[in-house]
Amino acid sequence: MKKRISYVVGFVLLLVVEVLIALFIHDGFIRFYLGDVIVIWVIYCFLQIFICEKVNEYLTALGVMIFAFIVEFLQYINIVDIIGLGDIQFFRTLIGTSFSTVDLICYTAGTAVTFIFIFIKNKISEKIQGN
Repeated sequence: MKKRISYVVGFVLLLVVEVLIALFIHDGFIRFYLGDVIVIWVIYCFLQIFICEKVNEYLTALGVMIFAFIVEFLQYINIVDIIGLGDIQFFRTLIGTSFSTVDLICYTAGTAVTFIFIFIKNKISEKIQGN
């Protein structure tokens, strides 16, 4: 249960950061790059709330990256308009409307940082359990 609480806290804090970026930062490094890195962490934490101990953490992180890639490629084919939601700003923002290879790089970076986090967390956990 303790693990789930930490993921709930991480999810909420990171989601707040993402919303603040979306509302108040309209250009620059944070908006265009860091936001895409953080979104990987948001989705990862959200999933871990429900599946933490049932699925390998690295596979979960990899799955999040694959999901983000799929969404990005769906933007390339303009999926929002294809499914008839193009006139609704909420869905245009949620799903996105423009493909960018830079976003794929940011998702990969977010996943790499997640892998590092998992590795460090597991090493700390091993030390604690070993003592």
